[in-house]
Amino acid sequence: MKIRWLGHSAFLIEGSKKILVDPFITGNDKAPVKPDDVDCDIIAVTHGHGDHLGDAIFISKRKNVPIVAIYELAEYISSKGANAVGMNFGGTYEYEGVKLSMVPALHSAGITESNFTHSGGLPAGFVIEMDGKRVYHAGDTGLFGDMKLIGEIYHPDVALLPIGGLFTMDTKLATIAARWIKSKYVIPMHYNTWPPIEANPEEMREDLEREGIKLVVLKPGEAFEL
Repeated sequence: MKIRWLGHSAFLIEGSKKILVDPFITGNDKAPVKPDDVDCDIIAVTHGHGDHLGDAIFISKRKNVPIVAIYELAEYISSKGANAVGMNFGGTYEYEGVKLSMVPALHSAGITESNFTHSGGLPAGFVIEMDGKRVYHAGDTGLFGDMKLIGEIYHPDVALLPIGGLFTMDTKLATIAARWIKSKYVIPMHYNTWPPIEANPEEMREDLEREGIKLVVLKPGEAFEL
């Protein structure tokens, strides 16, 4: 399995299938690709904020691939003519050997659009299982106690955790989250896209290594192979 960071919270997870998560590309100066360049089999969106829904609808229509999201967000996506799969917390959606389990996140999730009558539902994270490996994409979230349960139930090999502060956890809280989740690897995300969420992921390394957790710091476009 190869986990490629596309900047912010966008990842392309490649194995027997290609899963694209939170494809915020247009408007993201850190993104190493263009929406026309992205190839995937399925898209997962954690919540409806523009820096996560991003180019999902455009890519879905271009590639004729489904977008998996919480039910209310899926209703919005469907209203835009894209193929959407709505689900909810505790559920698992299976797609050609890939399992996407939806877990909670602690954040907001509204969609701002004139004449839009659907709410954005609730924010979510995903545990993605493919080829015998599991990746936990936390979405935008603060620290919450049930991260311990996510670790105990799903045993992710890799946790993708926001560290930028202000809108999500900062490095200190993400370090606590990593201890609770107990994944072998942590990849930081949702930082340094804009000045308000500047962060130094290296602040986490020493504390994580004491716990036997390896910090993997990627540059946009770089990949980690599991």
